[in-house]
Amino acid sequence: METRRIGWFLKGRLVMMGRPLRSYARGIAVGCLAMMAVTLAAGSLRAAERERLEAFLEVTGFGVALDSIALSASGAPAMLGLSASDFGQSWTDIADEVFDTARMREMGLGILEQAMDDEMLGHAAEFYASDLGQRLVAVENASHLQEDDDAKRAEGEALLAQMEPDRVEVLSEMNAAVDSAGTGVRAVQEIQVRFLLAASYAGVLESEIDEGMLRAVLAEGEEELRESLRASALANAAYTYQDLTTTDLRAYVEALQQPTMARVYELMNAVQYEIMANRFEVLAARMWGLTPAQEL
Repeated sequence: METRRIGWFLKGRLVMMGRPLRSYARGIAVGCLAMMAVTLAAGSLRAAERERLEAFLEVTGFGVALDSIALSASGAPAMLGLSASDFGQSWTDIADEVFDTARMREMGLGILEQAMDDEMLGHAAEFYASDLGQRLVAVENASHLQEDDDAKRAEGEALLAQMEPDRVEVLSEMNAAVDSAGTGVRAVQEIQVRFLLAASYAGVLESEIDEGMLRAVLAEGEEELRESLRASALANAAYTYQDLTTTDLRAYVEALQQPTMARVYELMNAVQYEIMANRFEVLAARMWGLTPAQEL
Protein backbone atom coordinates (compact mmCIF):
# COMPACT_ATOMS: atom_id res chain seq x y z
CA MET A 1 0.00 0.00 0.00
CA GLU A 2 1.41 3.35 -1.04
CA THR A 3 0.53 6.31 1.12
CA ARG A 4 1.40 9.95 0.80
CA ARG A 5 3.83 12.01 2.77
CA ILE A 6 1.91 14.63 4.65
CA GLY A 7 2.31 18.34 4.06
CA TRP A 8 1.50 20.75 6.85
CA PHE A 9 0.31 24.22 5.90
CA LEU A 10 0.00 26.99 8.42
CA LYS A 11 0.15 30.74 7.90
CA GLY A 12 1.73 30.51 4.47
CA ARG A 13 4.22 27.86 5.50
CA LEU A 14 4.35 24.37 4.10
CA VAL A 15 6.41 21.66 5.76
CA MET A 16 6.68 18.31 4.00
CA MET A 17 6.69 15.21 6.22
CA GLY A 18 6.99 11.64 6.44
CA ARG A 19 -1.79 8.00 2.51
CA PRO A 20 -19.43 0.33 10.47
CA LEU A 21 -18.73 -1.53 13.55
CA ARG A 22 -19.46 -5.19 13.26
CA SER A 23 -21.53 -6.72 16.01
CA TYR A 24 -21.02 -10.21 17.36
CA ALA A 25 -23.92 -12.51 18.10
CA ARG A 26 -24.62 -13.14 21.72
CA GLY A 27 -25.49 -16.61 22.86
CA ILE A 28 -27.18 -17.69 26.04
CA ALA A 29 -25.10 -20.24 27.87
CA VAL A 30 -26.90 -23.19 29.43
CA GLY A 31 -24.69 -24.40 32.23
CA CYS A 32 -21.01 -23.90 32.94
CA LEU A 33 -19.74 -26.27 30.27
CA ALA A 34 -21.78 -24.55 27.58
CA MET A 35 -20.54 -21.15 28.73
CA MET A 36 -16.94 -22.35 28.64
CA ALA A 37 -17.41 -23.75 25.14
CA VAL A 38 -18.87 -20.49 23.88
CA THR A 39 -16.08 -18.47 25.49
CA LEU A 40 -13.35 -20.65 24.04
CA ALA A 41 -14.95 -20.62 20.60
CA ALA A 42 -15.28 -16.83 20.64
CA GLY A 43 -11.67 -16.51 21.71
CA SER A 44 -10.58 -18.80 18.91
CA LEU A 45 -12.56 -16.78 16.36
CA ARG A 46 -11.04 -13.52 17.58
CA ALA A 47 -7.57 -15.03 17.49
CA ALA A 48 -8.14 -16.30 13.96
CA GLU A 49 -9.46 -12.89 12.90
CA ARG A 50 -6.44 -11.18 14.42
CA GLU A 51 -4.10 -13.57 12.61
CA ARG A 52 -5.81 -12.80 9.30
CA LEU A 53 -5.47 -9.07 9.89
CA GLU A 54 -1.82 -9.39 10.88
CA ALA A 55 -1.24 -11.30 7.65
CA PHE A 56 -3.12 -8.52 5.83
CA LEU A 57 -0.69 -5.93 7.21
CA GLU A 58 2.23 -7.92 5.84
CA VAL A 59 0.91 -8.95 2.43
CA THR A 60 -0.42 -5.46 1.58
CA GLY A 61 2.49 -3.53 3.08
CA PHE A 62 0.06 -1.58 5.27
CA GLY A 63 2.08 -2.53 8.34
CA VAL A 64 5.12 -0.72 6.94
CA ALA A 65 2.88 2.22 6.03
CA LEU A 66 1.80 2.43 9.67
CA ASP A 67 5.41 2.15 10.83
CA SER A 68 6.35 5.06 8.58
CA ILE A 69 4.00 7.35 10.52
CA ALA A 70 6.88 7.63 12.99
CA LEU A 71 8.83 9.56 10.36
CA SER A 72 6.22 12.33 10.51
CA ALA A 73 7.09 13.18 14.12
CA SER A 74 9.88 15.48 12.98
CA GLY A 75 7.25 17.80 11.50
CA ALA A 76 5.59 18.56 14.83
CA PRO A 77 8.04 21.28 15.97
CA ALA A 78 7.76 22.92 12.55
CA MET A 79 4.08 23.61 13.20
CA LEU A 80 5.26 25.57 16.23
CA GLY A 81 7.93 27.43 14.25
CA LEU A 82 10.76 25.25 15.59
CA SER A 83 12.73 22.18 14.51
CA ALA A 84 13.30 18.82 16.17
CA SER A 85 16.99 19.65 16.67
CA ASP A 86 15.99 22.60 18.88
CA PHE A 87 14.84 20.20 21.58
CA GLY A 88 17.94 18.03 21.95
CA GLN A 89 17.94 14.32 22.80
CA SER A 90 14.75 14.56 24.85
CA TRP A 91 12.77 15.17 21.69
CA THR A 92 14.07 11.99 20.07
CA ASP A 93 13.29 9.94 23.18
CA ILE A 94 9.74 11.27 23.47
CA ALA A 95 9.01 10.93 19.75
CA ASP A 96 10.29 7.34 19.72
CA GLU A 97 8.06 6.48 22.66
CA VAL A 98 4.91 8.17 21.35
CA PHE A 99 5.34 6.85 17.81
CA ASP A 100 6.27 3.33 18.89
CA THR A 101 5.62 1.16 15.84
CA ALA A 102 4.26 -1.80 17.81
CA ARG A 103 1.72 0.48 19.50
CA MET A 104 0.65 2.00 16.19
CA ARG A 105 0.23 -1.41 14.59
CA GLU A 106 -1.90 -2.51 17.54
CA MET A 107 -4.06 0.59 17.14
CA GLY A 108 -4.44 -0.13 13.44
CA LEU A 109 -5.39 -3.75 14.04
CA GLY A 110 -7.96 -2.68 16.61
CA ILE A 111 -9.70 -0.39 14.13
CA LEU A 112 -9.50 -2.89 11.28
CA GLU A 113 -11.03 -5.59 13.48
CA GLN A 114 -14.11 -3.43 13.90
CA ALA A 115 -14.42 -2.00 10.39
CA MET A 116 -13.02 -4.40 7.78
CA ASP A 117 -15.36 -7.07 6.45
CA ASP A 118 -14.43 -10.40 4.89
CA GLU A 119 -15.02 -9.19 1.34
CA MET A 120 -12.62 -6.28 1.74
CA LEU A 121 -10.01 -8.40 3.50
CA GLY A 122 -10.11 -11.18 0.93
CA HIS A 123 -10.18 -8.87 -2.08
CA ALA A 124 -7.15 -6.83 -1.03
CA ALA A 125 -5.18 -9.84 0.18
CA GLU A 126 -5.76 -11.70 -3.08
CA PHE A 127 -4.54 -8.81 -5.21
CA TYR A 128 -1.46 -8.02 -3.14
CA ALA A 129 -0.52 -11.69 -2.91
CA SER A 130 -0.28 -11.80 -6.72
CA ASP A 131 3.00 -11.37 -8.57
CA LEU A 132 2.19 -7.76 -9.45
CA GLY A 133 0.93 -7.08 -5.95
CA GLN A 134 4.11 -8.32 -4.32
CA ARG A 135 6.29 -6.30 -6.68
CA LEU A 136 4.25 -3.23 -5.83
CA VAL A 137 4.55 -3.88 -2.11
CA ALA A 138 8.32 -4.32 -2.40
CA VAL A 139 8.87 -0.90 -3.98
CA GLU A 140 6.28 0.79 -1.76
CA ASN A 141 7.85 -0.57 1.41
CA ALA A 142 11.28 0.61 0.28
CA SER A 143 9.87 4.07 -0.44
CA HIS A 144 8.15 4.29 2.96
CA LEU A 145 11.41 3.51 4.73
CA GLN A 146 13.34 6.19 2.83
CA GLU A 147 13.71 8.95 5.42
CA ASP A 148 15.15 11.67 3.18
CA ASP A 149 11.95 13.12 1.73
CA ASP A 150 13.76 16.03 0.09
CA ALA A 151 16.07 13.72 -1.86
CA LYS A 152 13.18 11.46 -2.80
CA ARG A 153 11.08 14.34 -4.04
CA ALA A 154 13.98 15.84 -6.00
CA GLU A 155 14.62 12.53 -7.74
CA GLY A 156 10.91 12.11 -8.42
CA GLU A 157 10.66 15.58 -9.95
CA ALA A 158 13.70 14.86 -12.14
CA LEU A 159 12.03 11.67 -13.35
CA LEU A 160 8.80 13.53 -14.09
CA ALA A 161 10.66 16.12 -16.16
CA GLN A 162 11.82 13.38 -18.55
CA MET A 163 8.72 11.18 -18.35
CA GLU A 164 6.37 10.37 -21.22
CA PRO A 165 3.00 12.13 -20.81
CA ASP A 166 1.03 8.88 -20.81
CA ARG A 167 3.00 7.56 -17.84
CA VAL A 168 2.51 10.84 -15.94
CA GLU A 169 -1.22 10.51 -16.59
CA VAL A 170 -1.24 6.95 -15.25
CA LEU A 171 0.57 8.06 -12.08
CA SER A 172 -1.96 10.87 -11.63
CA GLU A 173 -4.85 8.43 -12.05
CA MET A 174 -3.23 6.12 -9.52
CA ASN A 175 -2.91 8.88 -6.93
CA ALA A 176 -6.54 9.87 -7.48
CA ALA A 177 -7.62 6.26 -6.98
CA VAL A 178 -5.63 5.94 -3.75
CA ASP A 179 -7.72 8.80 -2.31
CA SER A 180 -10.93 8.35 -4.28
CA ALA A 181 -12.96 9.92 -1.45
CA GLY A 182 -10.82 13.07 -1.63
CA THR A 183 -10.23 13.19 2.11
CA GLY A 184 -6.50 13.92 2.08
CA VAL A 185 -6.56 17.70 2.43
CA ARG A 186 -9.26 17.74 5.11
CA ALA A 187 -7.47 14.99 7.02
CA VAL A 188 -4.21 16.95 7.04
CA GLN A 189 -6.03 20.03 8.27
CA GLU A 190 -7.77 18.07 11.02
CA ILE A 191 -4.49 16.56 12.20
CA GLN A 192 -3.01 20.05 12.44
CA VAL A 193 -6.02 21.35 14.35
CA ARG A 194 -5.95 18.47 16.83
CA PHE A 195 -2.21 18.83 17.40
CA LEU A 196 -2.19 22.58 17.82
CA LEU A 197 -5.24 22.61 20.09
CA ALA A 198 -3.71 19.83 22.19
CA ALA A 199 -0.48 21.83 22.41
CA SER A 200 -2.47 24.89 23.42
CA TYR A 201 -4.44 23.05 26.11
CA ALA A 202 -1.24 21.49 27.44
CA GLY A 203 0.38 24.88 27.88
CA VAL A 204 3.04 24.27 25.24
CA LEU A 205 2.13 27.54 23.51
CA GLU A 206 2.45 30.97 25.07
CA SER A 207 -1.22 31.73 24.50
CA GLU A 208 -4.34 29.72 23.81
CA ILE A 209 -5.40 29.11 20.22
CA ASP A 210 -8.90 30.02 19.09
CA GLU A 211 -10.17 26.99 17.17
CA GLY A 212 -12.39 29.04 14.87
CA MET A 213 -9.56 31.35 13.87
CA LEU A 214 -7.20 28.39 13.37
CA ARG A 215 -9.64 26.68 11.04
CA ALA A 216 -10.12 29.94 9.15
CA VAL A 217 -6.37 30.30 8.63
CA LEU A 218 -6.14 26.73 7.38
CA ALA A 219 -9.12 27.24 5.07
CA GLU A 220 -7.39 30.21 3.46
CA GLY A 221 -4.48 27.99 2.49
CA GLU A 222 -6.57 24.99 1.44
CA GLU A 223 -6.06 25.30 -2.31
CA GLU A 224 -2.32 25.87 -1.92
CA LEU A 225 -2.12 22.81 0.32
CA ARG A 226 -4.16 20.75 -2.14
CA GLU A 227 -1.85 21.63 -5.01
CA SER A 228 1.28 21.02 -2.96
CA LEU A 229 0.01 17.61 -1.85
CA ARG A 230 -0.85 16.75 -5.45
CA ALA A 231 2.61 17.73 -6.71
CA SER A 232 4.34 15.94 -3.84
CA ALA A 233 2.29 12.78 -4.36
CA LEU A 234 3.09 12.77 -8.08
CA ALA A 235 6.83 13.15 -7.48
CA ASN A 236 6.67 10.47 -4.80
CA ALA A 237 4.89 8.10 -7.18
CA ALA A 238 7.44 8.76 -9.93
CA TYR A 239 10.22 7.86 -7.49
CA THR A 240 8.50 4.87 -5.93
CA TYR A 241 7.41 3.12 -9.14
CA GLN A 242 10.34 4.00 -11.37
CA ASP A 243 11.30 0.35 -11.89
CA LEU A 244 7.79 -0.79 -12.86
CA THR A 245 6.46 -0.63 -16.40
CA THR A 246 3.62 1.64 -17.41
CA THR A 247 1.63 -1.49 -18.26
CA ASP A 248 2.03 -2.69 -14.68
CA LEU A 249 0.91 0.69 -13.37
CA ARG A 250 -2.18 0.67 -15.59
CA ALA A 251 -3.09 -2.71 -14.15
CA TYR A 252 -2.60 -1.26 -10.67
CA VAL A 253 -4.90 1.66 -11.44
CA GLU A 254 -7.59 -0.73 -12.66
CA ALA A 255 -7.27 -2.71 -9.43
CA LEU A 256 -7.48 0.44 -7.30
CA GLN A 257 -10.60 1.60 -9.12
CA GLN A 258 -12.53 -1.55 -8.24
CA PRO A 259 -15.32 -0.60 -5.77
CA THR A 260 -14.19 -3.07 -3.11
CA MET A 261 -10.58 -1.92 -3.32
CA ALA A 262 -11.76 1.68 -3.10
CA ARG A 263 -13.50 0.81 0.17
CA VAL A 264 -10.31 -0.85 1.42
CA TYR A 265 -8.25 2.26 0.69
CA GLU A 266 -10.84 4.57 2.19
CA LEU A 267 -10.61 2.55 5.40
CA MET A 268 -6.81 2.33 5.37
CA ASN A 269 -6.53 6.08 4.81
CA ALA A 270 -8.92 6.69 7.71
CA VAL A 271 -6.92 4.34 9.95
CA GLN A 272 -3.65 6.03 9.10
CA TYR A 273 -5.00 9.55 9.61
CA GLU A 274 -6.65 8.66 12.93
CA ILE A 275 -3.49 7.06 14.29
CA MET A 276 -1.43 10.04 13.17
CA ALA A 277 -3.84 12.53 14.76
CA ASN A 278 -3.97 10.52 17.98
CA ARG A 279 -0.21 10.25 18.25
CA PHE A 280 0.25 13.97 17.57
CA GLU A 281 -2.23 14.80 20.33
CA VAL A 282 -0.28 12.60 22.74
CA LEU A 283 2.97 14.16 21.55
CA ALA A 284 1.61 17.64 22.20
CA ALA A 285 0.82 16.72 25.80
CA ARG A 286 4.30 15.24 26.25
CA MET A 287 5.91 18.41 24.92
CA TRP A 288 4.75 20.38 27.96
CA GLY A 289 7.79 21.55 29.89
CA LEU A 290 10.14 20.54 27.08
CA THR A 291 11.79 23.74 25.89
CA PRO A 292 14.32 24.22 23.09
CA ALA A 293 17.88 23.18 23.98
CA GLN A 294 16.77 21.83 27.37
CA GLU A 295 16.41 18.30 28.66
CA LEU A 296 13.39 17.07 30.60
